[in-house]
Amino acid sequence: MEYKIQGKSEIDNWETLMLLYNSALKEMGTKLEILNDEFQHIHQYNPIEHIKVRIKTSESIVRKLKRKGLDSTIENMQKYVNDIAGVRIICSFTSDIYRLADMITNQSDISILDTRDYIKNPKNSGYKSYHMIVTVPIFLSDSVYDTKVEIQIRTVAMDFWASLEHKMNYKFSHNAPDEIKKELYDCSIMVSDLDERMLKLNEEIHNLARLG
Repeated sequence: MEYKIQGKSEIDNWETLMLLYNSALKEMGTKLEILNDEFQHIHQYNPIEHIKVRIKTSESIVRKLKRKGLDSTIENMQKYVNDIAGVRIICSFTSDIYRLADMITNQSDISILDTRDYIKNPKNSGYKSYHMIVTVPIFLSDSVYDTKVEIQIRTVAMDFWASLEHKMNYKFSHNAPDEIKKELYDCSIMVSDLDERMLKLNEEIHNLARLG
């Protein structure tokens, strides 16, 4: 069967759009499981602690388009909202983050649209994570759609911090008291120190195990 590569603007209904994004999450989930299994097979070690996936709600998509001053059309959703389908990968160590990012980049059918390294360049709030916007080909019965997925890769400690920041922003409608924001920022420094110390400790354990 010959497949036709479809342009994003050719999708004209919400149900098809959601089918594509849900399918993209399944594709990414399978790819990540295979990479994790391969790493376990070769190195006897799993870099992925767990994976979270989510589809942005229609209300959230509409709010995002409104903030950008755009109409709520299917075409604008595909073109201007990059995180409708989201995958969050939680790792044990910072070294795993970059290892996984490289492994994803090396997948021949995945196209990298954008990367943001908020670990080397944290946000002003103290937020740290590694972000990628990619496209995954989704094969339907007679056509192929390159579908966008946002990938966030972070350590367990970073994820715990980001969860608390999210709760704070929701509770205070992104207008939290300065003392709470400062305390949370100070915690981000502690998280970075913890991640660094845990990585060094893990390396020491492996080095001693090889010598023994």
